[in-house]
Amino acid sequence: MPRLAPRIDDVAAAHRMFAAIAAASNEVAVFAYLDHERRLLAMRHSPARDAMSVRLPIRQVAADAIAFDAAALVMAHNHPSGDLWPSDADVAATRTLDRALAALDVALLDHLVVTRSGVASFRLLGLL
Repeated sequence: MPRLAPRIDDVAAAHRMFAAIAAASNEVAVFAYLDHERRLLAMRHSPARDAMSVRLPIRQVAADAIAFDAAALVMAHNHPSGDLWPSDADVAATRTLDRALAALDVALLDHLVVTRSGVASFRLLGLL
């Protein structure tokens, strides 16, 4: 019997999926595409432009969501500085992505900031 992909039902499950990026020395963004049951369909990584910023490729994320027939998406990026609080640029880019995905009927469930000391959820912080 084939093994089902993991369900991403809460911040803890998402954090486990993205925990490995906490150790990266440069910022990296990761996008997890989910089906209607919040099961993982695919993941993509976006390379860092430099040590302290990451590219948010909205067109590519939207194209991937369509290609994977995703119903939802969870994204994460790391802060090598250890600061869990999202920057103003993080918030603005996330809101832009949320609007773009909503137009495609794809829900942006959360955006996590991952560090060695923990995780911050845009959803739980009221930023999404």
